[in-house]
Amino acid sequence: MSAGGRTVLVVDDEPQIVRALKVLLRDAGFTALPAGGVEEALDLAALHGPEAAIVDLMLPDGSGVDVCRGLREWTQIPILVLSAVDEESEKVRALEAGADDYVTKPFGPGELLARLRAALRRAGTTTEDPVVRVGDLEVDLADHRVLRAGTELHLTPIEFGLLRTLVRHRGRLLTHGALLLEVWGAAYADDTATLRTHIANLRRKLETPAADGTPAPRLIRTETGVGYRLVG
Repeated sequence: MSAGGRTVLVVDDEPQIVRALKVLLRDAGFTALPAGGVEEALDLAALHGPEAAIVDLMLPDGSGVDVCRGLREWTQIPILVLSAVDEESEKVRALEAGADDYVTKPFGPGELLARLRAALRRAGTTTEDPVVRVGDLEVDLADHRVLRAGTELHLTPIEFGLLRTLVRHRGRLLTHGALLLEVWGAAYADDTATLRTHIANLRRKLETPAADGTPAPRLIRTETGVGYRLVG
């Protein structure tokens, strides 16, 4: 997928960060649309319709969380939070407000671009395809069947629900609360112990070596204190 001509809303009040991002995005074929605060960001987004956003958390007239919530009222463009704040609670707030990913400063330019491109790919691909393949893992969302290297894996309904949710948001960091709400419902929204137990069981089944002895890749990545993402 070509990135040429794509506009990315850059929300940050630090001029040096904005300059660095403008150069980074330009060299990668994107056009940066800079904004220094919440209101300016939402106004520019409404006027120009960017295809993605990179948002700082600490802004002079509010928070990057406000930008996420404001954008999510009318658009599903990928939102990456880029912030020096590394507290788990702030990551969770941003993700639950609609951010797709969270990158801490100082950041690696290559990693930031890779996460941006991955988010754009996900945004342009339907998540409801009947069969989703991740490496040698095949997930049939319609028939509730999971194959690895051609061998069927027997998952419990909860395990399949977790895998289905992770597959539908492949590459995206999902918070504990989001997974609990999706799979168990509101009554279990704080039961992270139950979630950890079922994730561990799911991992064991997904990561069992294949019949020919081929080791399984690590597909479910833990973001400590925040949640999980499906990689690969």
